[in-house]
Amino acid sequence: MADEGTITPEIRISELEEALATETERLQKLFAAYEGQEKDLLDARAEIEVLEKEIIEREIEKEAQESLIAEKDFRIRDLEMKATKADKRVEHLEPELEKMEEKYSREKDRLGKIFNIATELDDDLKLAVTEMKARDDWYVAHMTLFEDLNKAIKERYEMIERAVESERKSQHMARAFEERVDEMVEARAAEMTVEEAEQITSKPTDSEEKNYDDEQVEEAIETAAEEAQADEESSEEAPAEEAPADETPVEEAPAEETPAPAPTWGDDEDPWADN
Repeated sequence: MADEGTITPEIRISELEEALATETERLQKLFAAYEGQEKDLLDARAEIEVLEKEIIEREIEKEAQESLIAEKDFRIRDLEMKATKADKRVEHLEPELEKMEEKYSREKDRLGKIFNIATELDDDLKLAVTEMKARDDWYVAHMTLFEDLNKAIKERYEMIERAVESERKSQHMARAFEERVDEMVEARAAEMTVEEAEQITSKPTDSEEKNYDDEQVEEAIETAAEEAQADEESSEEAPAEEAPADETPVEEAPAEETPAPAPTWGDDEDPWADN
């Protein structure tokens, strides 16, 4: 109390001011500490939110990995099953594989032989084409010569045919004349008596021909010519098989067989087809 009585208002004010300054400083420190704590709290909350998000993401990633692992396990089991089936199938197919390999080797050898043959045939074909081209060039170069030769051969065969036909006509006329003369002799002999016939037959043939009447001989010649002409016309109209039965065909020397004219390029035929 004595001290309080001795404290003056100035001292009291100064003490209060010092206490105010001390409390103010203390409050400032507390406020600064509060602000720091609040800042730390905000940081902690933000960090907690981040961690919570990370936890959620980790959970999602974990679930995805678990599903992926489960899918992989399923695929692994499926692959193992397929591998087991494939092994069993291989065991069953190994004998067939050996047979197929054997068949493949045989077919390979066969195809090799066929290829060699095809190669040889192709070479032969190329040689044949080359030869044909050379031959065609040679034929084209000598085409006029072959055409002239063909014409000459045709003319030769036509001349032979005309000669044979003319000889055939002359022989036919001679036969007709001889038949007519024989008929006249037979008719003459029929009119004669037996004695006259004996006398005539005892004479030479030349005397018999002299005894014929000139008019009868001329008539016989004309009749033979007419008959020969009529036979010629009938032979042109009718086939040769329709000749009279009483005429004996004269064996003629077989004419040279007329070969078919050689084909030319103008006949739309290949002259080398026979080769």
